Amino acid sequence: MKKILKPEIIIGLAGLGLAVYLLFGSPFVGVADNGDFLRMMNTIGLNYYDAAESYADRFFSYSHSRFAYENLFRGFYPSSQIFLVLLPRLIGGLFHGSYFDIRLLGAVYVVLLLAATWLLVKTNAHGSYVTGLLLGGSLLFIFYDISYLAYFNSLFGEPVSMVFMLLTFALGLRLTGQERPSVKGLIVFFIAVLFLTSSKIQNAPLGIAFALIFIRFAALKGQGNWRKLSLWFSAAIFLISVILYATAPKELKHINLYQTVFFGILNESPDVRGDLKQLGLPERLEVLAGTNYFQGDTVIKQNDPSLKPDFYDHVSHKDILFFYIKNPNRLIHNMMYAAENSMSIRPYYLGNYEKGEGKPKGALSYTYSSWSEFKKKHIPHSLGFLGIFYLVYFAGVMFQYFRSHNIRERVAGELMLLLGLIGIFSFLVPILGDGRADIGKHLFMFNVCFDMMVVVMFGWIVHKLASIRKH
Repeated sequence: MKKILKPEIIIGLAGLGLAVYLLFGSPFVGVADNGDFLRMMNTIGLNYYDAAESYADRFFSYSHSRFAYENLFRGFYPSSQIFLVLLPRLIGGLFHGSYFDIRLLGAVYVVLLLAATWLLVKTNAHGSYVTGLLLGGSLLFIFYDISYLAYFNSLFGEPVSMVFMLLTFALGLRLTGQERPSVKGLIVFFIAVLFLTSSKIQNAPLGIAFALIFIRFAALKGQGNWRKLSLWFSAAIFLISVILYATAPKELKHINLYQTVFFGILNESPDVRGDLKQLGLPERLEVLAGTNYFQGDTVIKQNDPSLKPDFYDHVSHKDILFFYIKNPNRLIHNMMYAAENSMSIRPYYLGNYEKGEGKPKGALSYTYSSWSEFKKKHIPHSLGFLGIFYLVYFAGVMFQYFRSHNIRERVAGELMLLLGLIGIFSFLVPILGDGRADIGKHLFMFNVCFDMMVVVMFGWIVHKLASIRKH
């Protein structure tokens, strides 16, 4: 009986029940397409189910559970999401030959989330039943919130980042908690890191940070050829990250550059011409200040041939980085704008229900949304609060780090430091890579990191209180 009632089993079953209730019951809940679905649809052979559907019904207002089958690889978007979508897409034909049910993909994400939840509770319960239950309860309260789970029934890349972020740290902490970690465990950890790093182009640089973690893992006393494999994985993930960024689709790079300059740096700029001069761009482009790439009424069209030599081939993200280094006040101004939008897990402009449910356009599901609504309404949306939160987190991690007695505890501490650094990186990347465009949605990974840090701090407090009670 005790084996059945272990904390990780209880929490896992509760998580399964929540996911089934929220994602696979009635009414159907997903996230409406904002145009991003096409990249993955063209790659894995899907299309919109209703060819006659209006633009207003297809985008932004309603989610969709059914998609039509198409030929594979009509286009190609480099992402680890391909492997996660392709399997249920191929299996889907066995169940629904006339259409693909997106809930098959949702089921894949649920399995991965349950695996991460089970591992995190089992590894970090520290032999305390109550600690395990409270830690697991915090995971259920935060990461099973409908604002996160609704993404599972969609073709957005966000759930890939979320589940593999959780899995990566769950597997990493599991390895550091073992006296003699296995090579098999190291391989699984590398696969999780690979999926996380290659889930979105924005995540590619994370591989460089994890390359350092693999070097630190080499210092652990693992089984077999542990050290050699750790170093090989370090080199591999570093190389893969560089290749992913270097081979990113040119069209995507152009969109990001346009958004970063015209909808970021020049948006509400006090001196548009001066900024253009600093970036080495012609003054004639000042008419594009404050516009975004998908706007239809710009004076100069975004695909105008003259923009290629004057803008797209002339500026890079390196130039943008140097601009912000020379003008830190402008970076802080945009960081303040990002902070104002940083506590929304879900994009509130994208509906959750299918049109057939009879809900108003853009209607959202608020079933099991206590955490996301608490964040949105009650946690301060300010750069000052974020600064204090990160200082407290890093102070706690460093306090524990310097009290560590062995290399395994030190490496675990470095993983926790990396979590905070990824959060900072995920906060800055949308500013440097996409300006103010859809900033709330682009801060999704930042929210995942923030919420993981909340769980870490809560888990640490519970563990300390349990230790005091025990002694």
